[in-house]
Amino acid sequence: MLLKPLLIYLADDDNEDRMLFKEALDDIDMNVSIEDFDNGVTLMVNLLDVNKPLPDMIYLDLNMPLMNGEECLNDIRNEPRLSHIPIVIYSNYADKSISDELQKKGANLYLVKPNSFKMLKNLLSRSLEYIHLSRDTSDFSEFVITEKTNKV
Repeated sequence: MLLKPLLIYLADDDNEDRMLFKEALDDIDMNVSIEDFDNGVTLMVNLLDVNKPLPDMIYLDLNMPLMNGEECLNDIRNEPRLSHIPIVIYSNYADKSISDELQKKGANLYLVKPNSFKMLKNLLSRSLEYIHLSRDTSDFSEFVITEKTNKV
């Protein structure tokens, strides 16, 4: 029996980061389909289109022009049709006050972009485990996922 691939949406204004992200997902042994967006506005247009399937998970770059990750998070959590979708904030840095605030606003995970491709694969794999759990952060050991919380 073939399982439907997990549909992942990625919003990141950096084309190189989007390409690395997609390469890393391709290397992970999971049935995943990814749709990427270079800004939050285009992401929201796609999410609000009732003719498009909803993603199984959304990765949001925190710092994007036009509409940043926090603004997207707020809009998604305020839209009843979208509010159940797991959201991973994806950022270059870890700041406890920012990650705490994003968690309060409804982010499910906070992934700090690593320095190596191997670690990126590891962290993405770890974050995708969230879908297979009950989607309750109490079942997931960490909110912030970084190189320091994972060993390869």
